[in-house]
Amino acid sequence: MNSYRENSFLKSIDWSLVVTYLLLVLIGWVNIYASVHSSEPASIFDFSCRSGKQFVWIVSALGIAGVILFVINPRAWESLSPLIYAATVLLLVAVIFLGVEVKGSRSWFEFGPIRFQPAEISKISTSLLLATVMSQIGYRLNSVRNFILTAMIILIPMAVIVAQSETGSALVYVGFVFMLYREGLSGWILFIIGMAILLFVLTLTASPYVSMLVLTGIATLCCALESGKIKKWARAVLPAIALLAFVPFLIKWTAGLSKDPGAIISTVRPMYFFAAAAVIGIFFYAYRAYRDRSLFKWGAIASFITGILFVLSVDFLFNDVLQDHQRKRIEVLLGLKDDPSGVGYNVNQSMIAIGSGGFSGKGFLHGTQTTYGFVPEQSTDFIFCTIGEEWGFIGSAFVILLYTFMIWRILHDAERSREAFTRIYGYCVACCIFMHLLINIGMTMGLVPVIGIPLPLLSYGGSSLWAFTAMIFIFIALDRNEKRYL
Repeated sequence: MNSYRENSFLKSIDWSLVVTYLLLVLIGWVNIYASVHSSEPASIFDFSCRSGKQFVWIVSALGIAGVILFVINPRAWESLSPLIYAATVLLLVAVIFLGVEVKGSRSWFEFGPIRFQPAEISKISTSLLLATVMSQIGYRLNSVRNFILTAMIILIPMAVIVAQSETGSALVYVGFVFMLYREGLSGWILFIIGMAILLFVLTLTASPYVSMLVLTGIATLCCALESGKIKKWARAVLPAIALLAFVPFLIKWTAGLSKDPGAIISTVRPMYFFAAAAVIGIFFYAYRAYRDRSLFKWGAIASFITGILFVLSVDFLFNDVLQDHQRKRIEVLLGLKDDPSGVGYNVNQSMIAIGSGGFSGKGFLHGTQTTYGFVPEQSTDFIFCTIGEEWGFIGSAFVILLYTFMIWRILHDAERSREAFTRIYGYCVACCIFMHLLINIGMTMGLVPVIGIPLPLLSYGGSSLWAFTAMIFIFIALDRNEKRYL
């Protein structure tokens, strides 16, 4: 009987997830050695170098996985989640005052040779509490009270992490919006987030005027699609927006014909024309909203005005809120500045390393960018460029496919779960892995700013490895607990 139970217990574990986890950890360990072997000439097991230390983290991480999988009752996570969350928030606050500063960020506790970053475990505690709260009977995300509670669970640790100057870790929390969408959040929220990013980039790279025209076009198009009057929009609104787009050129042309072009340009601004058209349009649409008693139209007006205010505040946010190194990284990314030997050095060298790998790579320990240490932080934040240079497109694609399979498998198991707690937690785990993957690989390829975030299970470091190990194996344990009774 005991043998049957043990066999059933083992069969209920998703071994495909476990194997994927082990493969990623092994790939990370080997490439950490490749990234440091020239500066730390030693065996891969030498505990004085990073590859040897990572081996210790791996062994201890497997111990954590075993305890979670075979010792701790999976049902305990739900009841303990409020306590774990509260303790984590306290640690996040405490590290600001008691932690050590590393590269401008005070987010690490240091105990002799060991450093610990509370921000890593905060993703686990937030995921567990979200799953606990949102799985309660009667919970509805469209309830104002529930929505505010859910938002606060996400925003509190996120805000404290921002206070630590850990922008990368804070951005991971944005990924929870995908879980919220699965649980009933309106798709308009995702649309608004995307619009905010688009307007921010357009304002910096083009002008506020261009951003406002784009905002007007998209806002009026959404209203036309909602009312089914797309042809009327194409005949009336689209030509008006096109006419406003030519206003700056008309002003310059008129100024060129004048004896005093500077006076015309300084007194007649395109924004005046846009403001007049916007005020007329808002009053007209407000009348329609009042007449039709349409909440959608009132919401569209409020969103449009908010969008205008956001565009006007981009300059303040960029110059007065963001830190100097963050501004420089965004400027380099958007092509506003070229700084290959300064802020853009890491990304430039990383892209050279990845590009030089070609299709099949230069071979293990034969990467020149890696061997001669051209890429800073290559064993941590830029570990992916080591893979790209030494293993080429094939190796890079294989690693990305492993991550894709892991995310898909977690979502697959989560969707098949009978308990809302397991499903919601699984989506949180998948969102965290996806955001780390998107930001880190995008950073090494010059697609997103350099903000310092590890590649899950691959980058050097105990805090990150332990946190992702715990996060993944908690889900495996929850999933196993359900399957063993099927």
